[in-house]
Amino acid sequence: MRASDADRERVAEVLRAAAAEGRLDLDEVDERLHRVYAARTYGELEPITRDLPAARSAPMPLDGLPPRPGEVPAAGRAVAVMSGFTRRGPWIPPRIFSCLAFWGGGTIDLREARMLHGEVKIRAFAVMGGVNVIVPEDAEVHVTGMGLMGGFGHDAAGPGRHGAPRIVVTGFAFWGGVTVERRRRKRRAPEA
Repeated sequence: MRASDADRERVAEVLRAAAAEGRLDLDEVDERLHRVYAARTYGELEPITRDLPAARSAPMPLDGLPPRPGEVPAAGRAVAVMSGFTRRGPWIPPRIFSCLAFWGGGTIDLREARMLHGEVKIRAFAVMGGVNVIVPEDAEVHVTGMGLMGGFGHDAAGPGRHGAPRIVVTGFAFWGGVTVERRRRKRRAPEA
């Protein structure tokens, strides 16, 4: 997939930030910037920042497909009041996704999601209900939520594969529960 000028600028910004932090010297930055502006595809851009932690914040699509206009929301939400919600399959999670389950339940499955942001924050609130967050097994996961007369699962927290998206799950459970679990990515059926 061909890269746009905006894609090249995002990668160049990652390199500039790495130089400001002392991760790259000026010669390395100069050499990599030449490669960035000469790159024509996502495949040529991706290796340039692979060894930099700031690369996770660059919104590069993991599946090689560029976002369409209006496709990348900054925030989103789901509410279940005596009902339920589900976000699964191929979807684009926003940077911050807030959800509330009140006498109901919800599932957020990120295994097939197109992660266009380096970090996705899930804000889960369960009141006499439950929220289940399913993350890919290779993701970097941080869980900071808490429960009061309820539970907030921290078992899935931990490091992931280098360059994998960072998922932060925070929130509150009152007489309810929020579970966070790692599962293998779903295999896509071969296209005919």
